[in-house]
Amino acid sequence: MTQEPTSLPSALASFTEQWSPRIVTTVNDYDVRVAKVEGEHVWHVHDHTDEFFLVLDGELHIALREAAGERTVVLPKGSVFTVPRGTEHRPSAPVPTSLMLFEPTGTLTVGDRHDEVPDHVDATTGHALAPEAS
Repeated sequence: MTQEPTSLPSALASFTEQWSPRIVTTVNDYDVRVAKVEGEHVWHVHDHTDEFFLVLDGELHIALREAAGERTVVLPKGSVFTVPRGTEHRPSAPVPTSLMLFEPTGTLTVGDRHDEVPDHVDATTGHALAPEAS
């Protein structure tokens, strides 16, 4: 199979669903995903993997429950942040936001443990990108 470049703007334009990532490529055993988000996700934990966020557009807030207490990190456009494995967290976006995420293939968007999943959050391991989006 011949791999071709993927346009991130085209990939993001190919879907409208919020909190429903698309897999744009894989690197070794990791998915590179893009997602559109707005509003709140769900409190969740990834027991066995870190979770990497890159804000492509907009602004992402990540609430964290850590040993020292609860805090929120704010990521403006162009910022990266890694949530360490085992850390309970809840991403949210006050404005429409586009993200890139790196996660091991098969990682659920709601982690290994989570609160009740609301209807606007897609509990998925990522969706394939539509062929015309690359």
